[in-house]
Amino acid sequence: MDKLADLAQSKVQAYLNKDDDDKPSQHHSSSQGYGQPLPGGDKAHGGNYPAGGGAFPDDDDDDYRQAAHQASRHAGSSGDADLFSTVLGALTQKKGQLANEDIDEDDAVKKHKKFFGDDDDGEKADDKGLGAAAAMQALKMFSSGETGGQKQSQGGFMGLAMAEASRLFDQRQSQGKVAEGTSKESAIQQAGEMALKMYFKSQGEQKGGFMGLASKFLTK
Repeated sequence: MDKLADLAQSKVQAYLNKDDDDKPSQHHSSSQGYGQPLPGGDKAHGGNYPAGGGAFPDDDDDDYRQAAHQASRHAGSSGDADLFSTVLGALTQKKGQLANEDIDEDDAVKKHKKFFGDDDDGEKADDKGLGAAAAMQALKMFSSGETGGQKQSQGGFMGLAMAEASRLFDQRQSQGKVAEGTSKESAIQQAGEMALKMYFKSQGEQKGGFMGLASKFLTK
C-alpha cells in the first residue's frame, strides 16, 4: 500500500509541475481579455439566488466573507464580490444535500483537460463543464499551495473555484466558445457546488486531504 501511495504522490506532483503557461487561470488578471464586473441586484444573479451579500451561518461567517472578497480579487475584472458572496451564502443551505452527492470523476478530469489543458476541441462549454473544470483547477492549485490568497478552508476552496469559473467563462466567451443559454452566474454556481462536494470528499479521504483527493483525480 505504501508503494501505491508513493506512486500516486509522485504522479500528482508531476502533474502539478507541468507547464501551466497556456492555462487561463495562471494569467494575471487585467482589464484586457475579460468582461466588466456584473452589476449588482437581481439581474446580476440571474434569478438563481436572491440579490444582496448573502447570509452565512454564524460558524461560516468569517470564512465565507473572506472567501468572497479574495475570490473577487483573484478573478480581477471578471469578478463580482456581491455575486460570489451571494452564491457562497446560498450554497451553505445545500451542504447536507451536496455532501451526499457523488462526483463524476472521469467527466471532471475530462473537462479540466479540455478547458485547462491540451484537449480543447473547440466545443462550446456549458455551465456544468465550466464549473467542473474550474473546481478541478482549484483542487490542483490548492494541493500545490497556490491558494490565490484564500486560506485552506471550505469557504476558501469554494471561493477559488468560483473565481476560476468566472475567469474561464470570460475567456471562453471572448472566443465564442460558450454554449447558448450558459451564464456566468450559473457557471460560478456549478463551480461552487462541485468544489463543496470535493471538499466533503477530501475530508473522507484517509490519506492527505486535498493532496489525497488530487492524487485520485489528477492522475487519471
